[in-house]
Amino acid sequence: MKKSVLTAFSLMFYTLHAGAEVPSQAAMDKVIEPLMTQWQVPGMAVAVSVNGKAQFYNYGVASKTNKQPVTQRTLFEIGSLSKTFTATLAQYAADEGKLTFTDPASRYLPALSGSAFDRVTLLQLATHTAGTPLFVPDDVTTTPQLMAWYKAWQPPSPPGTTRVYSNLGIGLLGMITAHALNQPFSSAMENQMLPALGLHHSFITVPPVAMPDYAQGYNKEDKPVRVTPGPLDAESYGLKSSSGDLIRYLEINLGQHLTNGPWREAVQKTHTGYVRAGEFTQALMWEFYPLPVEEATLLAGNDSARIMKGVAAQPVTNPQAPAAAWYNKTGSTNGFSSYAVFIPSRNIAVILLANKWYPNDARVKAAWDIVQGIDEK
Repeated sequence: MKKSVLTAFSLMFYTLHAGAEVPSQAAMDKVIEPLMTQWQVPGMAVAVSVNGKAQFYNYGVASKTNKQPVTQRTLFEIGSLSKTFTATLAQYAADEGKLTFTDPASRYLPALSGSAFDRVTLLQLATHTAGTPLFVPDDVTTTPQLMAWYKAWQPPSPPGTTRVYSNLGIGLLGMITAHALNQPFSSAMENQMLPALGLHHSFITVPPVAMPDYAQGYNKEDKPVRVTPGPLDAESYGLKSSSGDLIRYLEINLGQHLTNGPWREAVQKTHTGYVRAGEFTQALMWEFYPLPVEEATLLAGNDSARIMKGVAAQPVTNPQAPAAAWYNKTGSTNGFSSYAVFIPSRNIAVILLANKWYPNDARVKAAWDIVQGIDEK
């Protein structure tokens, strides 16, 4: 068979089928229950959207102490999935003329003038290609200490040449965005962006009225934990959200709910791929794989080594946001795990939330099986 015919057949396989439906409860149980048993996860909230119809699947308990069952309103720490929200806020600020992605970071924070950030652009911060490391150093606990660290930092390789996953990069972009919007980052997120997206049960700081919905997290040793506030937590991993809000967020990424306006524009622009990095293309915090894609490719691209080690970055000549692609983002804190997937060409979205850390490959495998189950209908 000719290559062109094979390609056409593969694309046809991934084309949205009008009859596609959300998985049955029994089908979802076959995917989620063994995962929870293997990794001893107390509770999970799963939501799937197909053709604009969302279905929720809740498992286990939000807390092993009070046995409160998981619901679509249960709040989970979503870890680095928060980074896609920060990138969306930055894109909104850019569209409003408040910042420009091709500008150096030091233009917006004069305290960094004369530092390496004279040569690091906002786009590099938004695509993990600045070269900054993953974690804020343990001895950096205040904003002045953080700014001193940024001032002294030197990139290990020329900015833009290596994709290195970084809280410090997206965190700095969040700081710059807040400065450009002339308000604290948490205020811009909680009082401006989240309400504009219709996400009314998502928080950086969980208010007292919502605390009963806040799940208890459990670490690898099965001890109860929750995220510890620290520098750049809000900007890089600090959101708490529910499956109800997050499936709406993914549906917005699919082009639903917001019919027009600046926030729809900002969300859609975060899908543009700027850098090829190994198996995937790096967009504004989202990572995507053109369809058709193999499970092995997704597993390789989401391997933890991709976080701890850098990979060569190849700039995309003609940045685009392909519809026929598997977009994804993982997120973790010490006691929680998340994984988000959306496929625009097939109008499918999946969110997996758990109140215990478990490996990325198990999340990818679960989402893959869920999507394949939709394919088989």
